[in-house]
Amino acid sequence: MATPLVVSEVSKSFTMHLRDGIKLPVISDVAFSVAASECVVLGGPSGIGKSSLLKMIYGNYAVDTGQILISHKGRVVDLAAADPRTVIDVRRHTLGYVSQFLRTVPRVAAIDVVAEPLVARGEAAAGGREKAAALLEKLNLPEALWQLPPATFSGGEQQRVNIARGFITEHTVLLLDEPTASLDATNRAVVVSMIAEKKRAGVAVLGIFHDEEVREAVADRILDVQQFSPRKAVAA
Repeated sequence: MATPLVVSEVSKSFTMHLRDGIKLPVISDVAFSVAASECVVLGGPSGIGKSSLLKMIYGNYAVDTGQILISHKGRVVDLAAADPRTVIDVRRHTLGYVSQFLRTVPRVAAIDVVAEPLVARGEAAAGGREKAAALLEKLNLPEALWQLPPATFSGGEQQRVNIARGFITEHTVLLLDEPTASLDATNRAVVVSMIAEKKRAGVAVLGIFHDEEVREAVADRILDVQQFSPRKAVAA
């Protein structure tokens, strides 16, 4: 599969169980692909379904219809129909994700939070920490914080840990949900350079960036999610 990620005719709605089972459509018939070494940015207004789409691709949300095809270990996997064990394996080896918020186990040191994806793939803990330290230094997180749990950090510091954790592996597909939202200008520039490095390494990147300057710096193509909105179609 030359194209690492293909989304085909994906639709999603949420059922409002406290409102007599009313179905709220989110997106309908989404179709696009992301090539290796390409960064596709999801555009459109807030609430149109961009983050929901990333969560569907990552497997956090089920889809109603359609396929999410990803090249994984020499075969094509449909994440929309895959069993949980397969989804976990894809996440471990092929599909990375930087969410808007860092969710970690309490009392685990930041450096171990960042190294964990490598350790889960079988790398020695010492080697994982060494690579984690290099990324935390690159993202200007003070070394004095590395042995502390991220729950004690500021929002910007937590997000830098989150970014380092998402970028530490060599996943071939990387999802980014507003990774620079809480960062200062210096660290936004660092993340832009890190995305460029991933692209040079052949990674397919799909992201959401509300910062226009960052979006223009990283995007090879902007996909307007509003075109897939059932609510837009109804309004029209």
